[in-house]
Parts: sequence; structure tokens; C-alpha cells
Amino acid sequence: MHSVPPNPGETSAAFLLARPGVRRVPTDRLELFDCPGFLPPALCADLVALIEQERRPSTLADSNGDYAFRTSETCDLSPDAPAVKALEERLVALNGIDPAYGEPVQGQRYAVGQEFKAHTDYFEPDFPDFARFCSVAGNRTWTFMIYLNEVDAGGATRFKVIGKTFQPETGKLVCWNNKRPDGRLNPNTLHHGMKVRAGVKYVITKWYRERPWGWE
Repeated sequence: MHSVPPNPGETSAAFLLARPGVRRVPTDRLELFDCPGFLPPALCADLVALIEQERRPSTLADSNGDYAFRTSETCDLSPDAPAVKALEERLVALNGIDPAYGEPVQGQRYAVGQEFKAHTDYFEPDFPDFARFCSVAGNRTWTFMIYLNEVDAGGATRFKVIGKTFQPETGKLVCWNNKRPDGRLNPNTLHHGMKVRAGVKYVITKWYRERPWGWE
């Protein structure tokens, strides 16, 4: 079995690449991977239905004054839902991360014109609310994002620093390490959830932390 970092809230490139279908983007600026067909269409459809039931306007941890910065709808999905349990089982088999270090699974819905402008997933240490969001579980380590459907037009995810763009495909996973190899936060993970031009985009995101989640 491939080794993983000593922190159980992290995985490694070697561990991820041991799974057939996982591909690493050829760059030394960040650890970035994708895996087409990671989730079967039926499970994706079940997760879409859960998002439709629970969605609400998205918010930002640290407001930057741009009220059009994140215009999607979002929801935390119940860990007791069968579809969420099936998703979590697939994720732990892929990444080997202790589930206790994971945030609740979040679903997002983007209608026409909605986007999430260029951002990083980690919390900036100099932001006013850093202690509130990171005092218990620490900062985010890895991001696992899964497209749940094809989009008629638009809705790609663009990693601006390296010029890499992922198009939505049903069941396709994209994941990345929010840190550099030396443990520093990695600004090269800057990414933009681009505007949907036609149709609706559904996405699942799972974030992991430096310490067990611990929030109720």
C-alpha cells in the first residue's frame, strides 16, 4: 500500500495515482488531479436531487465587498442520506483520509449567469474571521470536487495560474492539495467557477482539515 503523509487529514499523490483513472496535471506549481467517471450517473442523479431539496444562497467566509463574487446556491448534505454515505465510501477508498477530518459534504447549484469568481479554498491567516473558522479543525488541506452533470454551455473550472480548465462532465472528480510540499498555503490553487451560459451546473465539494472537524 502506498504511504500517505503522517497527518491523517491529508493524502498524497502516490496514494491517489494508485487508483486507475486518476491523472495528475503536469505542473510543479500545485498538486492537481482529475478522474473522469469517478461517480456513476445514478449516484450523481441522487445527489442532484438532494441539492435541489436543500439549496440556499451561497455565502462567503470573508466578505470582500463584491456581492457578485459568489452567486450560486449551496447546501450541506446530511451524512445519513444513502447517497452521501455512498459518496463518502468512494472518497475514503480513493484518498485514504480519515473521515473525521472531513467537513460535511457540500452541494452547489449554478444557474445561468451564476459563478464563483477566482478564489482559493483555504482560509487566509490575516482575515478577521480566521480564528473563528480554523480554531477547532485548522485550515483546509485537500479539496475534492465532483461535477454531477453536463452543462449546456459554460460552467468550467479554471485554474488561472497554470491556465488549466476543466469542463463539467457527469461524475468527473477534480482534486487538489491546498498546500505546498513544505506545508505553506499555496496561492497557485487559485480557481474560478466560471459563469454558466446555458443549463444548470451541479457540483459536490468535500474539504478536509488539519485536525478533526469537531463542529456540530
